[in-house]
Amino acid sequence: MTSPERDPHTTEDPTGPTVEPPLGEQPTAGQPRRSGLRNPERAVRGLGAGTLSLEALVLLLAIQPIRVVGGDLGGAAIGAVVALAVAAVVLAGMMRRSWAWHAGTVLQGLLLLGGLLHWSLLGLGIIFALVWAYALHVRRVILG
Repeated sequence: MTSPERDPHTTEDPTGPTVEPPLGEQPTAGQPRRSGLRNPERAVRGLGAGTLSLEALVLLLAIQPIRVVGGDLGGAAIGAVVALAVAAVVLAGMMRRSWAWHAGTVLQGLLLLGGLLHWSLLGLGIIFALVWAYALHVRRVILG
C-alpha cells in the first residue's frame, strides 16, 4: 500500500484538526484576532531574550577578529564591547519587566554609537538594530 491505512469507521477530517475558540469566546468582526499561542507574552519575552542573548554572544566573539583584521581596538573599546555584552545578558534575563524593552532599544543605540570606536561595531549595530526592530514589530502584532 502506498498510503497509510485508515479506519473506515472514524469521522476524522482529512484536512486536519480544526481549532475552535473556547466556549464564550466566539470571534466577531470587531475583536482582534488571537495569536493562537498558549502564552503570547511568554513567547514574546523569549523572542526578546533570545535576540539579546545572541547579540551578547556575537559581541564577545567579535572582539578578536576586530583586533586581528586591523582594528585599533584599545582597552577602553574592548571594555565598552564587553559592557554592552553584559548589559545585553542582564536585559535578556529581565524581559519580564516592561522597561526592559525600552532599555533594549537604548542598548541598540549605544551599539550604534560604538561605531565611533570601530566601523565594524557600527555594522553590528545596524544589523542588531534591524533585528530588534523586527522583534518589537512582532511584539506589537502579537500583544496588540
